[in-house]
Amino acid sequence: MAVPEKDRRAGDEIADPEKEVGELVGKLTEPGELEPAERRRLLGRLAKALSAGAKKAKESGAGRGRWLADVFLNVAPRIPIRDLHTLSEHHHGLTGEQLADDLIRTAQKATMTVGAIGGALAAAQFAAPPLLLSAPAQLVAETIVVAAIEVKLLAELHEVYGVRVHGTGAQRAIAFTAAWAKQRGIDPLAPASVSLALGAATKTALRNRLMRTLGRHLTTFGPFLTGAVAGGALNRMATKKLGEAIREDLRGKLPSGPSRGELPT
Repeated sequence: MAVPEKDRRAGDEIADPEKEVGELVGKLTEPGELEPAERRRLLGRLAKALSAGAKKAKESGAGRGRWLADVFLNVAPRIPIRDLHTLSEHHHGLTGEQLADDLIRTAQKATMTVGAIGGALAAAQFAAPPLLLSAPAQLVAETIVVAAIEVKLLAELHEVYGVRVHGTGAQRAIAFTAAWAKQRGIDPLAPASVSLALGAATKTALRNRLMRTLGRHLTTFGPFLTGAVAGGALNRMATKKLGEAIREDLRGKLPSGPSRGELPT
């Protein structure tokens, strides 16, 4: 017999896994610091929601890579992207290259924290082998959150460099996701880059990128706290590499080619 909604403990149920995943990723990528305990709690809820979704996908015969890509495409429109004015306000009035530097540092810290928390949880699970049964959902949760943080970074670097991407909120989110999959900036002179963002080649690139990110998080399953150290360090390096690649790409797309410190404000 189903338990009435009012009798369920708040936060314990996953009524709609897809909606829950989107909301949790949105909270985990919002501007500002999250307390470690709160971040850990949200990651745990996300893993639970993803586990429910994965079970449905398995029953329908969907492959893990395809399912993971579909999940992220549903999440992408919920990633909070700030405009240039808001970015400057949130980063102590910084503009131009200094703002880009700070955005990359902030994103590095965020993905490093996700990797470290995941590694710490994995280390605890080694002390209780039965809990390893929950490991796949935990890895997928880390992967989704890190990818969302990096898509957010990519999108906001476009704001800093004045490379405008037109379209609805959902279209822009998908375009930024496609750019993340290819680790490239969006060409503002190619309108088709938005309308064709969900082509077969892009979906394949997204699936492959997500699976590589998932593979990176396998390092969290090391003994004691070595997983936490490795997971955090690898995330930090990957995010820095992405940020530097995107900003170099975007510099080349600026019509006037401003020098350092002369970006749009």
